[in-house]
Amino acid sequence: MEMEQVNALCEELVKAVTVMMDPSSTQRYRLEALKFCEEFKEKCPICVPCGLRLAEITQIAIVRHFGLQILEHVVKFRWNSMSRLEKVYLKNSVMELIANGTLSILEEENHIKDVLSRIVVEMIKREWPQHWPDMLMELDTLSRQGETQRELVMFILLRLTEDVVTFQTLPTQRRRDIQQTLTQSMERIFNFLLNTLQENVNKYQQMKTDASREVEAKANCRVSMATLNTLAGYIDWVTLNHIVAENCKLLETLCLLLNEQELQLGAAECLLIAVSRKGKLDDRKPLMILFGDVAMHYILSAAQTADGGGLVEKHYLFLKRLCQVLCALGNLLCALLGLDANIQTPLNFEKYLESFLAFTTHPSQFLRSSTHMTWGALFRHEILSHDPSLLAIIPKYLRASMTNLVKMGFPSKTDSPSCEYSRFDFDSDEDFNAFFNSSRAQQGEVLRWVCRLDPKTSFQMAAEWLKYQLSTPIDTGPVNC
Repeated sequence: MEMEQVNALCEELVKAVTVMMDPSSTQRYRLEALKFCEEFKEKCPICVPCGLRLAEITQIAIVRHFGLQILEHVVKFRWNSMSRLEKVYLKNSVMELIANGTLSILEEENHIKDVLSRIVVEMIKREWPQHWPDMLMELDTLSRQGETQRELVMFILLRLTEDVVTFQTLPTQRRRDIQQTLTQSMERIFNFLLNTLQENVNKYQQMKTDASREVEAKANCRVSMATLNTLAGYIDWVTLNHIVAENCKLLETLCLLLNEQELQLGAAECLLIAVSRKGKLDDRKPLMILFGDVAMHYILSAAQTADGGGLVEKHYLFLKRLCQVLCALGNLLCALLGLDANIQTPLNFEKYLESFLAFTTHPSQFLRSSTHMTWGALFRHEILSHDPSLLAIIPKYLRASMTNLVKMGFPSKTDSPSCEYSRFDFDSDEDFNAFFNSSRAQQGEVLRWVCRLDPKTSFQMAAEWLKYQLSTPIDTGPVNC
């Protein structure tokens, strides 16, 4: 009898969802369909079997999505009134949907993946660890079934840390319980994330040049991207020990990925979060490995590659992140050097300065401006301000400043290479003008410190600039006769 009722209700729900999503439906019919669906979710005692039926892979995407929304509603608002058997049945059914009720990773709709991960996280928030002690083991097993399941596990782990740590969308005691268990399990979670990343990156790199394996390569790339996004969610708050474990294996992997075009932005995001972490200086010392030969080589080569071929939005966004990474590295060096006798000026400091200067001379006014604060910290630093490498770069910095102080690059104009970048960064000339005036004031402050360090070079450069300005004919504009 219940099966017949489920079949009949599902038919009505499919019709209602179709009416709601059909652009030709009238407002009246759409509102009636919406009312029917909402009342069903609120009052119907057989929501779970109906939701599972509608979520089957044989249904169209909008119907599947609605079925999953029903299940999410049940977990959110009816969980406490359900029996233990009903809870276990729903949990197992959802895990079965992820295992066998989804399309391939490249075919499955993003909104289906999103709601599936939401349902699992809502159950975790209510059951783990007390009533679901094997949750992590089940996710690990699930991830071994294929790329679709692996990506969904990444979505689940990311949403879990967002809800528990970032947005804190659950009662205080439950949040503490879950965060404490997450912290206790972090070594296991980080190993799982890093192994998943390395495994899928290796497969992607092996397959991407083989045209016959293009689909497999894209699938592994998609999993790698999801893993980087998930790592970013955890790097922000876990203890630094996990980030620098195994001789900074994670940081080394992220540096290698800076030269992998499809993954470089996600890798840069993770590096930026890691290097920008606050905390005890002793805990942050291992991050100085990023000044090493290997890391600096990959950072520099990635910057050069991304900057070739003009303005491409994705590459430009990556350059911004890379610039922020270099700024954060400079600030880290300033914080550590002098406070810890074991920290010395890096052997690659000159190479770092050259790469940092490349961002100061970039056509983008935004990238130029991003470097001012770090230059100021370097030139003010008690030890670094006397370093031969920093003193040697002062003439280059002053020459760059001669150009940077001139207001060029209005979005509405085309008289400078900066204009194209400004059109990407600013909505109007007024926005650009306000930004540039603030940036120029910051640069002026940095130049004051430079003049204190090397007054002779600064004076010579100013004299050279003044002579140039005096010898340049004045542009009076068009003459009206």
